[in-house]
Amino acid sequence: MSTAAAHADARAVLDRWRPAVRDVDSVRQALLSYLDARPDACSRSCVPGHLTASTLVLDAAGEHALLTLHPRIGAWIQLGGHIEPDDTTLAGAALREATEESGIPGLVLDPEPVHAEVHALTCSLGVPTRHLDVRFVAHAPPGAVESISEESLDLRWWRLAELPDDVAFGRAL
Repeated sequence: MSTAAAHADARAVLDRWRPAVRDVDSVRQALLSYLDARPDACSRSCVPGHLTASTLVLDAAGEHALLTLHPRIGAWIQLGGHIEPDDTTLAGAALREATEESGIPGLVLDPEPVHAEVHALTCSLGVPTRHLDVRFVAHAPPGAVESISEESLDLRWWRLAELPDDVAFGRAL
């Protein structure tokens, strides 16, 4: 299967999104250029780099964020990952990843991204690459209980003001 539908959606989402922060807008513009240059930009097989979709999951009160202790990265980060061939939208990929990794049903995703970042790492390809990460926010229903998946070493709720530097974009929420 192809990631063509997700590619078209990512292009449209990033084209209309206007981040308030200049540095993030520069990343947005770079992602648009990358999408224009690479029809495979949403596929994890794109070795130079590929778009990923992540989500900062907030509790129902909006006071805490659920982070995962990522086994490959070794740090507390937001939930998220690769766009799969079945994903037709960037937001849909972000919501799928957040639901899978949190174990929380009924997450409500804000459809507009809140942040974007490019970072180098060795992902499931086994070779150095870049993740061009588009980040969303989702809200958990009241009384939500998380469940650790096989993609995480641990899950923990953090006060927004105490988020680690890797998730600093969430402190302003």
